[in-house]
Amino acid sequence: MIKVCRRSTFNSAHRLFRPDWSDEKNNAVFDKCNNPNYHGHNYTLEVWVSGEVDPETGYLIDLKILKTIIQKEIIDRFDHRNLNLDCPEFEQLNPTAENIAAVIYRLMREAMDKKYELSITLWETENNIVYFDGK
Repeated sequence: MIKVCRRSTFNSAHRLFRPDWSDEKNNAVFDKCNNPNYHGHNYTLEVWVSGEVDPETGYLIDLKILKTIIQKEIIDRFDHRNLNLDCPEFEQLNPTAENIAAVIYRLMREAMDKKYELSITLWETENNIVYFDGK
């Protein structure tokens, strides 16, 4: 078993809040991330793929193919978007880093061959990182 990783970046705005909560509770829980005018992040995404090396190519997966999947499924969908307003994935889902990572995982899992194991690392800031492997 070997692992490879492809890194990508995207920029998105979001607001963390729950419409069923009062302004006071949203502010207490989400603080500055509850800004009604939204705020943005420069996300770094790491897509890790595990599996067996193909003896014919010497690749686990052609990283150009992985790049194309990430571009189509994630970057084109979320880059320079307001996650709350522009992305149906977050119409009913608070776009926390944890939920963003889980959505990315699901999109990537659906687009990739099931022979690969998959995990996602999402850097919201240099200090705030989420890891998700579907478990």
